[in-house]
Amino acid sequence: MLGLRTTIYKVGDIQKATEWYSKAFETPPYFNEPYYVGFNIGGYELGLQPEENPTTDKIESVVSYWGVEKIEEVFDRLIQMGATAHEKPYNVGGELMTATVKDPFGNIIGLIYNPYFKI
Repeated sequence: MLGLRTTIYKVGDIQKATEWYSKAFETPPYFNEPYYVGFNIGGYELGLQPEENPTTDKIESVVSYWGVEKIEEVFDRLIQMGATAHEKPYNVGGELMTATVKDPFGNIIGLIYNPYFKI
């Protein structure tokens, strides 16, 4: 195992999702095709793929947590952009904080402030 490389979100409208994720992560895609959109987020891949049967009612199974410095600010900004609160920011021990939101397409986006983790 070499470590995490890619997190992919399935979306019902890939064009709208591309616009939303570009704003949410403040990064334009480096790859943009109708079948896949890829973003480079701090050296990690965030991918969007179109769903065959679009739904916002998605199974909660695996959650990827994206590192942030100011978790409350990022959480609030995503909510203002149309995400819904899933788990508000909370302390999980020491200085570690996590939160989750659901994007407008039903995917869970994890946020983590972890001053202990270094790449």
